[in-house]
Parts: sequence; C-alpha cells; structure tokens
Amino acid sequence: MLIFLICIVLLLLAYKFYSPFVERQAGIDPKAKTPQSRFEDGVDYVKVHPFKAYLIQFLNVAGVGPIFGPILGALYGPIALVWIVLGNIIGGAVHDYFSGVLSIKEDGKSLPEIAGHYFNVYFKGVMLLFTAML
Repeated sequence: MLIFLICIVLLLLAYKFYSPFVERQAGIDPKAKTPQSRFEDGVDYVKVHPFKAYLIQFLNVAGVGPIFGPILGALYGPIALVWIVLGNIIGGAVHDYFSGVLSIKEDGKSLPEIAGHYFNVYFKGVMLLFTAML
C-alpha cells in the first residue's frame, strides 16, 4: 500500500511541477486555433466534446496497463509499479503531449505524414509500418 501511495504522490507532483515545465518547452500559443476549428469539414476535422476526447485518450493509455502491469509485477515485484509510473511521467506522457503538439503545429497531420514531409517518402513508409504495428 505504501508503494501505491508513493506512486500517487509522484503522479500529483509531476502534474503540479513537471507538466508546466514540459508545456513551456513546447512553446504553444493558447490563443491559436487548432486544425479542427480551422479546417472543420464534418469528415476529417470534426469537433469533439472534451469529455469524449478525454475518454478516447484514457482508453488508449489504459488499454496496455492490464497487460504489462501484472507481467512486470510478477517479474519484479511491487517496485515495478514505481518504475511504470516514472516511465509514464518521463517518457509516455511527454511523448504523447509532444506528438499532439507537433500534429497541431503541422495542421493536424499524423506522425508518418510529418516524417515524410521532413525526411523522405521511404522514412514515411517505415513510420507507417511502425505506427500500424503499434
């Protein structure tokens, strides 16, 4: 139970102190319009209620937890919970946030499209395969 409480405290501290730091690094403009509002066409760019967007993101993140959590717990014991939380704070959350910011800054394009724009068509194909496997 103590490890669980430590993990909750880590998450709260990261939310309070680390997330504003990451947001400053991204250099976003809170007044800028998102691609969804600039290009709304009713097909690809559609307004989504914030609660529904939260649920979609939550399900994407929470879907892997029931698979890897018990496996890591069985292998490494309760301390694996701390490593999972730290990995999510430092790696997972930052990756998801910057992927979203990059997509917004690139007019709502997906990561393979952005990679193809900045690198080449072959790298775009690699990213498409990688994204499909994930």
